[in-house]
Amino acid sequence: MVVDAPAMEVPTTGTAAGVPFLALPPAVAVPAPAPLVIGLHAFEPPRSESALAGTIPMAALPAWRVYLGLPLFGARLPEGGVTEINQRGERDYLVELFGPVVEEAAAELRKVDAELRSSLPVADTPTGLVGVGAGATAVLLALAENRLPVGAAAVVNPIVDPTLLMAARERRTGTPYRWNSRAQRTRGRLDMSARAPEITRNRTPLLMVGGGADEVSPPDHGRAFHDDLARQAGGATYGPGHEHALRHIVVPDLAHSIGPEPGLEPGPLTPAGVLADRALTEWFHRHLPTSSQVRTNPAH
Repeated sequence: MVVDAPAMEVPTTGTAAGVPFLALPPAVAVPAPAPLVIGLHAFEPPRSESALAGTIPMAALPAWRVYLGLPLFGARLPEGGVTEINQRGERDYLVELFGPVVEEAAAELRKVDAELRSSLPVADTPTGLVGVGAGATAVLLALAENRLPVGAAAVVNPIVDPTLLMAARERRTGTPYRWNSRAQRTRGRLDMSARAPEITRNRTPLLMVGGGADEVSPPDHGRAFHDDLARQAGGATYGPGHEHALRHIVVPDLAHSIGPEPGLEPGPLTPAGVLADRALTEWFHRHLPTSSQVRTNPAH
């Protein structure tokens, strides 16, 4: 692990298991070590670790908040740079871009988590996970595949079914998407409603924040997904000592993109963004374990 700014009073940047990160230390005095929350950004603004840290800083949370760069973004652009990314999207946005990024982001969390814990003063408690857009889908996939012990999770505007994403892209480009066999297989892996039994297996407290102005995944889809999870869990509450540990809320003016273009640096906070950040902060305050409750780490 390489750290560029070791001072604990300021944001820390570095790499963990080859993944770039920006870490914010607990903003309030807490006995060291503190819990860990890992964040994953979106394809749309915020589309970098720095932009995500500015969009959902959760500043009042007495925990380390570590924001990761997604595969193929920022420092991990492929050799052909943005041109190569655009070409992949034009060839097959789902199979060559969205799917691989989401799946790799979920798969690398375990190693990243381990390296962060070896270098930051992090408590021996299960990690919190939070994601926006594609990052939110990666968080749900990590829960489904039991990638690491998770104490609480929150997702903002998740793509719970790739058909919604491709329909939005069709509307934007005017070009119908061809659902070939590879696309269907990718959709099967990333259809979170179909994977509801896996997601609810560990009874991880989960908050879903939908944007009332989300044109890609409208609030009714988020509510339907919540209901799928609740049915699998046997009700909308689960987890010892946790009330309302499965929750869906809608922020009225929140769009799918949370912030202005190009979305690489923190933009001005909007009222809807402030409400989303507040909801995430309160969720982790309530549900993120602060004492040792680490589950057995799966051998992935």
